[in-house]
Amino acid sequence: MGDSKVTVRSVERALDILLCFADESSLSMSEIAQRVALHKSTVHRLLASLETKGFVIRDPVTDHYRLGFRVWELSANLNQADDPASVLLPEMERLRDHIGETISLYIRHGHERIRIQAVQSNHPIRRVAPIGVSLPLYVGASSKVLLAFASPQLTDEIIQRPDWPSNIDEQQYRQQLSNIRACGFATSMEEREAGAAAVAVPIFNRQQELIAALSISGPANRLTYEEMERVVGIIKEAAHRMGMMLRAR
Repeated sequence: MGDSKVTVRSVERALDILLCFADESSLSMSEIAQRVALHKSTVHRLLASLETKGFVIRDPVTDHYRLGFRVWELSANLNQADDPASVLLPEMERLRDHIGETISLYIRHGHERIRIQAVQSNHPIRRVAPIGVSLPLYVGASSKVLLAFASPQLTDEIIQRPDWPSNIDEQQYRQQLSNIRACGFATSMEEREAGAAAVAVPIFNRQQELIAALSISGPANRLTYEEMERVVGIIKEAAHRMGMMLRAR
């Protein structure tokens, strides 16, 4: 039993190392060790195993690691017909071209939200949205959409978590979620990141269950509340089309 637990723990640690590359293309062993909170000798041993299997590649010049060919081989076998991140990408690109800001697609995973697809703004000053990033489920326009249309039990779980921010009033937050359900969209202005703003809407399946949150984000001095009001109808129409695309499949 003890050996089994050690084996499982090693697998979890190796996966944690791979997840470090969700928002970075290249990392040193020290940077990886810091991110996963493990001793360098342990990280070195796990990296050696991952490198042997082709999941990471070490650059001998920079001594940095990057994802290897095995990751791309696995990703090639994803069923893209059922993957909303792939199916909705062309529609997201059209929305970006229409509005001009960064477009993101989020899903809920436990008590976090994950960006599963993003199309970057063409503006020279823009809000970069790396894919695969996990963010808190209580702050930001997309988080509020994912919570507003989730079960009351999930809302209670999030609000009662020990890491719930003390500066967010519970009753006001619940009322905000109720307002989002009524109007069909959420906004955020420098809630999670200084100088950044976003507006998000839900995407539903044929049972009217929430699939994902579609968001527009950009600099707060460009994506003002007035601009959000101007584009929210466009975003809702895009979300409706995306839902129809997924329902058709």
